[in-house]
Amino acid sequence: MKIAFVSSEAVPYAKTGGLADVAGSLPKALERLCCEVKLFIPKYYSINENEFNLHYNWKIGEIPVKIAKHTRSAHVYQSIFPGTSIEAYFIDCPHYFHRDQIYTDGFDEDERFILFNRSVIETLQRLKWSPDVIHCNDWQSALIPLYLKENYAWDKLFDTTSTLFTIHNIGYQGRFSRLSTKKADIREDLFYPHSSIEYHGDFSFMKAGIMYSEIINTVSETYAKEILTAEFGAGMEDILQQRKDDLFGILNGIDYSEWNPKTDRFLHHHYSANDLSGKEKNKKFLLKQFGLNFNKDVPLIGIVSRMVSQKGFDLFEQASKSLEKLDAQWIILGSGEEKFEEMFMNLHRKFPEKVAVYVGFNNELSHILEAGADIFLMPSLYEPCGLNQIYSLKYGTVPVVRKTGGLADTVKDWIALSKAGYYTGNGFSFSNYSPEDLFNATRNAVEIFQDKETWKKIQLNGMNEDFSWDTSAKKYINLYNMAIRKRGAK
Repeated sequence: MKIAFVSSEAVPYAKTGGLADVAGSLPKALERLCCEVKLFIPKYYSINENEFNLHYNWKIGEIPVKIAKHTRSAHVYQSIFPGTSIEAYFIDCPHYFHRDQIYTDGFDEDERFILFNRSVIETLQRLKWSPDVIHCNDWQSALIPLYLKENYAWDKLFDTTSTLFTIHNIGYQGRFSRLSTKKADIREDLFYPHSSIEYHGDFSFMKAGIMYSEIINTVSETYAKEILTAEFGAGMEDILQQRKDDLFGILNGIDYSEWNPKTDRFLHHHYSANDLSGKEKNKKFLLKQFGLNFNKDVPLIGIVSRMVSQKGFDLFEQASKSLEKLDAQWIILGSGEEKFEEMFMNLHRKFPEKVAVYVGFNNELSHILEAGADIFLMPSLYEPCGLNQIYSLKYGTVPVVRKTGGLADTVKDWIALSKAGYYTGNGFSFSNYSPEDLFNATRNAVEIFQDKETWKKIQLNGMNEDFSWDTSAKKYINLYNMAIRKRGAK
């Protein structure tokens, strides 16, 4: 099976969030299942050509793309994805992609990804490569299904090509004014109230992806159900209801070659489910780095996150007076909204002996924190999949989460299960989005931490779970086949 995997970011080239982890891992798992995969991402200014051995593709040459009243030139660089035989193609247009950030709030954000979508298709044409499936991810590549059925319907190269559209976060919808349809060279008669691209008077890239793709999926089974409701659908629930028979949930996997305490290149002390002694050594090292004292009876609670409301930090703020009284230490890593950064810095200033904060992103520290913490907190308002709770399970770091999206699909509450006579729990969870429930779940974890035998059981339950991409990739193969059959039936 031939798969064109299209994403606005991918590890190790460019990353802002979980999408990059997926785009950096799923193609590798698909190749292991004997798929021929080609990866397409923009060539951002931050991507180091020498580090990743990028070279200009002279055979493809210049790709002229008309956007609004201008014709922009795109070029293609390519490389081999590290550790694979996957060809990675980088769409280069300095006018749009040589900026300080991957995403901007600029007036031409729509133009940037119009060019990306068009250039991916034009590159496929020049390669004379007809994929069975084009796998599009989030709004930044959501115009491809529309283009294939409208602007490029004449090209028999794509006669049997189907599309799968993955929603990683329904909250980001690529919503622009009606004028954006002209920039994108989309027929005027396709835009009218309640059409497949119109959304409350605007042009929505995401709606186009939802309505024009053969199959749609999102990144956990629970989130697939949640986004059909007004509470979680971010206004798209009625649109998704129209396609609910073609909507599926597949839980993201993780790359155990990157996230494994037995082999993690960032850890000073490796450990496994068979020998947990290295975990305490990592905790001592981590605490020392932040000037905190070690006490085997005081749990260390870790947070690695974007500091935004979606991640539950308004809830944390409401519960902070109670949480700060717990006999626990805290290390927080992340950045985001200034008010939340300041909230954690204030806690550090108030309790320097028990709270430490690193504002920013640090990949090495995120690994060390996963290994060194005893408890990992994720009180998200919503969480399409979540990856840090899955990393935490592998590292024997017991997660405390709100029961939503992928958090509900991966974290099994110890309290509820043990009361029912089942000792298979791997963490702690709460359902209501309330400060009281957040505090109670965290307190339960802190208290049970004192029962070392029970705590080790919870740790091992998590460490023995399998959330590898191999399992999820097989499910994607099934969706690809469904998309192919649906395309063939038309």
